[in-house]
Order: sequence, then C-alpha cells, then structure tokens
Amino acid sequence: MTDGTRPDGTVTGPGGTAGRHAVVVGGGLAGLTSALALSDAGVRVTLLESRPRLGGLAFSFQRGNLTVDNGQHVYLRCCTAYRWFLDRVDGTALAPLQDRLDVPVLDLARPEGRRLGRLRRDPLPVPLHLGRSLAAYPHLSLAERARVGRAALALKSLDLADPALDAQDFAGWLAAHGQSARAIEALWDLVGVATLNARASDASLGLAAMVFKTGLLSDPGAADIGWAHVPLGELHDQLARKALDSAGVRTEVRTRVTSVSQNGNGRWNVQVPGETLQADAVVLAVPQREAHDLLPAGALDAPQRLLEIGTAPILNVHVVYDRKVLAAPFVAALGTPVQWVFDRTGASGLEDGQYLALSQSVAQDEIDTPVAVLRERYLPELRRLLPRARGAEVRDFFVTRERTATFAPAPGVGRLRPGARTKAPGLYLAGAWTATGWPATMESAVRSGVSAADAALRALGRPRPSRLFALEETAHHTFPGDNPPAPGRQRGETGVFQRGGIR
Repeated sequence: MTDGTRPDGTVTGPGGTAGRHAVVVGGGLAGLTSALALSDAGVRVTLLESRPRLGGLAFSFQRGNLTVDNGQHVYLRCCTAYRWFLDRVDGTALAPLQDRLDVPVLDLARPEGRRLGRLRRDPLPVPLHLGRSLAAYPHLSLAERARVGRAALALKSLDLADPALDAQDFAGWLAAHGQSARAIEALWDLVGVATLNARASDASLGLAAMVFKTGLLSDPGAADIGWAHVPLGELHDQLARKALDSAGVRTEVRTRVTSVSQNGNGRWNVQVPGETLQADAVVLAVPQREAHDLLPAGALDAPQRLLEIGTAPILNVHVVYDRKVLAAPFVAALGTPVQWVFDRTGASGLEDGQYLALSQSVAQDEIDTPVAVLRERYLPELRRLLPRARGAEVRDFFVTRERTATFAPAPGVGRLRPGARTKAPGLYLAGAWTATGWPATMESAVRSGVSAADAALRALGRPRPSRLFALEETAHHTFPGDNPPAPGRQRGETGVFQRGGIR
C-alpha cells in the first residue's frame, strides 16, 4: 500500500494532486457511498475492506455455473439514496423499478384452497392509490379491510420526529387501532417482516411507522419495487470498483484495520498490518460491534450502547428446478412457512430450468437448522404453493445464512443508534445501524454514507457536491419520482430530488 501514498499520509491518484486525505474503513454500501461522495468533493480517499470483495452483506458468489446472491435484496422508488448510488455507479438500468406496485399474494390457509390476492396501486393520489386494491384484497374480511383503512390514516398522522414512538411496539399500536391478528399477519407483517426483519410485536412503532408512511402513504409511486436483474456483485463490487477507480479512490481489499488513533498533529493514524496510514478524516463504515472495538476512548459518550443494538438473522433457501414452476418474477405467501419467493434464473446465468430464492426474514428459529431438515420442510411447501413444482425435479437445494443480517428494530433501539459525528474531530460513523431514521436496508446504508461524508466535508471546509447536498437535504422528508433532470443539470443533482413520484 505504499504506491501513491506520500510520507505525510496524503494520497495521489488519477485526476488530482495531493490534498486532504480521508480513510474509509469498510467496503459495504455505506463505505462505498462515503468514499465516492468524498472523492467527488476533491478529497483524496483510501478505502479499506477486510473481505476479498466489496458490497458488504449484499454480494454474490459462484456455485458451479450459477452466480448466486447471498440473499434477495429489493428497494423501493422512495429509496432516493440507493437510487443515487445506482446512478453513480452506472447501474440504474440493471436494477429497474416496476412501472407500478404489484405484489401477488398467495394464501394457502383458506379452507377452499390456494387463493390469490394482489397488492397494487392505481394512478390516484394518496391514499386513494391503494383503495381499490385494499377493497378487493381477499385475504381479509370486509370489516378488517375497513379497519385497515382507518389505521392507515391514523398512522399517516403520526409524527416521526416524536421520540415516544421509538419506545412503543408496533403490534400494540395496531391492536389499539382495531387490527385483528389476521390483519396483522396478512397485511402489516407481510410488509413489515420483509422491510424491518421483525414482526409487529418485536418492532419499534417509530421504525414501522416510518416504513409505512414513507413507502405507502407518502406518494403514489413510493412503494414501486426495484431489484437487480444481474448478480448483486456486478452492481456492488464490479461497477462500484470501476466507479471508485475512475474517481481516483485507492481501494484495498483483504486489508483489516487493527486500530484507529489520533496523532500529535491533529490527524489520524489508521493501522493495518505492516503500515500506518495518516488521514485528516476517518469514516468507520463497519458493523456496530467492530466500530465499538475501533473507537478511541472518548469518541462517544456511551460507546457500550453500540453493543446493546441487537442483530437479527435472515435465512435464504435456494432451489433449482428442471423446469419453470413460477410465472411471476416474485410472489408473497401466507398460510405457509414460505414468506417471499423470487425468480433468479436470468440473473444467475441458469439456461435450463428455473432457480428460485426464498427470502426468510425473522429466521431466529431456523438460522442453524441443518440443510436436510430445511429441505424436508420447504420443498413440500413449495409444491403446495406452486402447483407446477409438484412434477418438477429438484436439481439443487442449498441455503445461505446471514446470522447478523440486520440490526434488530426493537422498541428503544432509536436511542442506541449514534449519528455520523463523534466527539473526536475528524472521526465519523456510517452503517445502516446508525441514526438514519430507516430500518436496516440498503437505503439506510447509503444514507449513512452520505451523512458521514457530508459531516466530514463540512469539517474539512470542502464544498459539497450538489448531488450530495440534495440527498442530505431530502434525507427524511422528500421522495423523488422519475422526473428527468432539469436542463443543464447532471443526473443525480438537485433537480432530480423533488417531491414526486427496499434489502
């Protein structure tokens, strides 16, 4: 790591000369965003990642001829920051959004058998955009549908800035607003489990309200779903690395940071095996426990709070069939252990048959279950859910496990999540677990990277790029549509981030 690093710790690279130097620790979405935003502002950046790849917990790997994502990750139209990231790495076309929200929901628990319903929107103002879908939703009674509408209006009136919301659980609030156990299962948890990685009984009202207000009650198109049509590694590793290289960021993988400390001249020492890097700013874009271990004394008033932020697992079940068994790109399920099923055939490179990925959130009871047991549990459920699977041959069945996939969005977690700034000048925090206001999603990770870069640029006295300024200013209250940039503006700049039209 000596090439390009000067004795004073500054780094030179393409398109620039020596200057202010920032070290970003961690190459997940938070770290990638921080590095790109800092470099776009003219800061020399070194990005250090302990893994052999970039992308953090949203990555791909090879299994024979298949390119496999570790888990299914989606985002919504209201995810302005992640959309900026896709644009910044030239990946927008590879992860398109639905033209209009449309989620097929299959219920296997009905006495009359398998029944299909849909959650979709109409081109009408909020909340009318979901009115027809809710009125026809067959998985709830007429009375339950009416009460859901009243609860949604009550949810819309909540003030997300009220700290009291963080201390309450979502299920208690739903019950107080007339929601039956069936309504919670068939609607509120259908969405909440996938976005929060927690059931309503274990979720903070503040975070749950944020999800539903932002995704379903802010703008007609806010909940339109997008997902990668290529392996995640192509977006978060290959394209991200290309963007970093073009920006002049020095990227080092397989490089673990062992300590971060202030030196006598007001700068920072970042220790890696065999070398010490000096920096004017350091962004710790790593999981909360790793950040706790790297924080110097006094950087946070109560660093032990980072260790109190719980984690929650996600289990992913992968099945390869010899034929097509699912016609839709994805389906949600009720009355079965199966939660969401996605068709990953094209993205994986499979040319014959169909590859399905089951995303199983809130997987505490199954995360350590042997593959053979999971196979016996889920293959019969898929045959119940998808009639075409009953005569299909299973060519491959495997499991991926993320034991600490997200932070646990439990009541009270908000008071534990720190902001980007620390009490140590020049040291910043980033990660989906920081105080972004969002649950642990790709959007939260990117927003945290924006906040950390913004704080560092202010401290360094560097001008902030307009695209960064737009994201920071709209961080909590505006959600963009698909309006084209105003004439003369580059993509991603302020003109895109107007009010208008998830993992």
